[in-house]
Amino acid sequence: MKSKIVHPDRESNYVTGAYSDAVIANGIVYVSGQASVDFKNSTFVLGTIEEETIRTLENIKSILTAAGSSMNDVVKCTVHLADITEFDRYNKIYSEYFPGIKPSRTTVQSVLVGGLRVEIDCIATLS
Repeated sequence: MKSKIVHPDRESNYVTGAYSDAVIANGIVYVSGQASVDFKNSTFVLGTIEEETIRTLENIKSILTAAGSSMNDVVKCTVHLADITEFDRYNKIYSEYFPGIKPSRTTVQSVLVGGLRVEIDCIATLS
């Protein structure tokens, strides 16, 4: 059985298109690619790599909380950076969100929509 999870700042009947913010299946939370988005307005919030990484990870944290999980339960992240030369600056912020055992991770340079600098998806277990 699958359960759809919606970001808490998004209206529950909001149609995201061909994806869900997250899906729970068999005790695993699959969070779709998240970015620096203000979910109340459904708009991108562009900024420095540090600012966008913080907002992106806070969005993931909110989705995981809504799902009954947490950042401590994340086991895998896939990260897309618009500019791989910003890796060290992004990584400093990212590391602050995972102080214990770090999730496995893949980080690649990608072309991102709307001028975004970072997009992250993750897989977590339920708490």
